[in-house]
Formats: sequence, structure tokens, C-alpha cells
Amino acid sequence: MNSANHNPYASLKPLAQITSNPHFASIGGEAQIIKLVDRFYHYMDTLPESSQIRAMHEPDLSHTRQVLVKFLIEWLGGPKVYSAERGHPRLRQKHLHFSIGEAERDTWMLCMQHAMEDVVTDATLRLQLQQAFFKTADFIRNNK
Repeated sequence: MNSANHNPYASLKPLAQITSNPHFASIGGEAQIIKLVDRFYHYMDTLPESSQIRAMHEPDLSHTRQVLVKFLIEWLGGPKVYSAERGHPRLRQKHLHFSIGEAERDTWMLCMQHAMEDVVTDATLRLQLQQAFFKTADFIRNNK
């Protein structure tokens, strides 16, 4: 069976408005993004199927959490703190030293989907974010 048959996100279409994104306010601002990131890493730490992507990270996730929070704040249309501190995200370039294929993408998405189910109460917003996250996670793949 090919991986397309196993990919629950294959039918998602990407969002058109990634650059001018109103989702920062819709999700509830920085406090909710912090909760989302906390839940995301909770699932990365606890789901057995996420052990491979968890191993790609440092044992202490404190710095990684802060970076993801800042990235998501900006990516979701909030203040541009990430770019001011770190420059252009260059997501593909920053992830090139990891082998990221469909399995890693889908595991990352699994953790994020669980986190969104915990934090994002609006089903329409959750679907929009899922589409945007999938587009970005798929873009980062370097092991096709």
C-alpha cells in the first residue's frame, strides 16, 4: 500500500492567505499560542509514534518552545518578533540536517492536530490551521 493511502491530510488544500493572516486574533493571541505549543510538545513527548521526530530535538525543549511560539505568533499574523530577532524563517534550510519525509511530516501533523483539538475550540479555525500547518510541514520535507 502506498503512503498516499495512509495520509489523512492528502485531501487538504493549502490556505491562500498565509502572508496576511488573521488567525492570531482568532486563536486568542499569544496566550493560546503558548498553550498550543505546550500541548504540541506534550504529544511529541508522549505519543509512542512521535519518538522519531522527538529524537530530532534536544532533550531540553525550552529554547525550541520559545522559538516555535515566536514563529507561530508571527506566522499567524501577530507581531513580527521572530523575524526581528532571528531574520527570515528559512524553514527548509533550517531543517535540512534532518531527514524529513512523509512519515515525519505526518507524525508532526499528528502531534499538532492533537494540540489543536486541545486548544482551538472553533472547528472552522482548526481546519484552516490544519491546512496551513500541512502546507508548511509538507514544504519542509527533504526526503521525498
